[in-house]
Amino acid sequence: QVQLVESGGGLVHAGDSLRLSCVASGRAFSDYAVGWFRQVPGKEREFVAAIISHTGRIGYADSVKGRFTISRDNAKNTVYLQMNSLKPEDTAVYYCAADRTGTTWRSQGNWGQGTQVTVSS
Repeated sequence: QVQLVESGGGLVHAGDSLRLSCVASGRAFSDYAVGWFRQVPGKEREFVAAIISHTGRIGYADSVKGRFTISRDNAKNTVYLQMNSLKPEDTAVYYCAADRTGTTWRSQGNWGQGTQVTVSS
């Protein structure tokens, strides 16, 4: 079991940047794949970015490629999402997640409480 707490969301203007942070506790964080997902009311939660620990691969949704960067600091048990060139369509609640395999996020993953990102036009 891993407990996750997100922070860093806020209200920004289109073109601005934000960095989200997610601090983990409870288990060996470095053993987990970590990722960011986002959700808008009335829509299903969608994948944004992830680092898959067993492969070392980093993946991004097409909608954020070239703008968002995911990183992790195992010493601080923290995962980050640097978001640049924000667009109004990036507005959502952003959640971090940790999963042992990187393939079972929704069924067996650990999730944070979410942080709101709002981008005005």
